[in-house]
This record gives sequence, C-alpha cells and structure tokens, in this order.
Amino acid sequence: MIGPALFFYLFAGVCVASAIMVVTSRNPVHSVLFLILAFVNAAGLFMLLGAEFLAMILVVVYVGAVAVLFLFVIMMLDVDFAELRQGFIEYLPVGLLIGAVFLAELLLVAGGWIMNPAISKAITSPIPGGVSNTEALGLVLYTKYLPYFQLAGLVLLVAMIGAIVLTLRHKPSVKRQDINVQNARTKAAAMDVRKVASGQGLQDADSGEWVR
Repeated sequence: MIGPALFFYLFAGVCVASAIMVVTSRNPVHSVLFLILAFVNAAGLFMLLGAEFLAMILVVVYVGAVAVLFLFVIMMLDVDFAELRQGFIEYLPVGLLIGAVFLAELLLVAGGWIMNPAISKAITSPIPGGVSNTEALGLVLYTKYLPYFQLAGLVLLVAMIGAIVLTLRHKPSVKRQDINVQNARTKAAAMDVRKVASGQGLQDADSGEWVR
C-alpha cells in the first residue's frame, strides 16, 4: 500500500505546485509549460483512481492539442504584455470580487460534501457490473448531467468567440478585407485588360516603376 500512496502524494504535490506556477509565472510561455505539467500529473491521479479513459483524454486532448495550441499561439502572436499589464491595478478589485465568489462557492460545496454524507453517496454510487469505465462515464454524462454538459459546451463556445474577437483587434500594420466591398466588386473593377507591346512592360501606378 506504500506504492499507491507514494505516487498519489507525488502526483498531487507536483500538480498543485504546477498550478501555482501557472498563476504566478510572469512569462506566459512558462505558464503554459507548467500547465502541461499540471495536466500530466492530473492524468496520473486519474490512473490511480482507475479512470484510464479520463487520463488518456486529459493527455491526448488537453496536453496534445489545447495546451500545445496555447503555446504556439502565445509564441507566434505579437502580444505586448507590458501594455496588457498596465490595467492590472484598475481591474484588481473586480478580479478580487470574482475570486471571492469562486472561493465562497468552493467552500459551500466542500462544506455540503462533509456535512451531508448523502451527497457523496449519491455522487459516488457504485457502477453496475460488466460496465467499462468509458461506458459508465457516458451513462452519467449524457443522461443525468446532460443539461450541465451542454451548458459547459455553451460556456466554451462563448470563450472561443471571445478569444477570436480579442485576437482580431485592429492593428495598423495588419491589412483587413472589407466583406461588403468584396461582394460589391464588378468585373470592370476586378479586372483591367491592357494590350502590351512585345518587349515592353506596364508602369506601376503606385511606384511609377516599369514591371515586365
């Protein structure tokens, strides 16, 4: 019994330390790397609990796709982090208020879990025999908790749209297309037919240079 307990404390300790480093790291690339480390250790905890499917999903989807995508986006985008930190003090009260609300919710859930054992018995009800880990997860997720699952998907959709809107903010160095102008183009505006003599070129209207 020493082996599972040792691995549990190892995975849990590294996971908590990685989560703290995700929040406290000043470099966003380091934050994403610590996030990947936290995901890997959380997958180890799922393996100890016997939830192999969740462990593999956490590694394949979150580490192999989402976290790596975050890493590439942060490294490729030209984000001025000094400019983003300028409004930190201004929005600090709002952030503290939201953090206090989340802390109160966690305390209420933990208090209800400890004071009312019926809640833990209802959530951790035994799985029928002959049912695999994946099938048991699907039976619970798509039947009893289907509205909450759909609500979580809606929240993720809103977050994705918000991320797209933030990345599409106007930059002077980035050229954009006007969809209305593109749709209103005619053949005469899109194409100009010219007769060019042999051995000669066209003069660029903007630069005045001859192009052959």
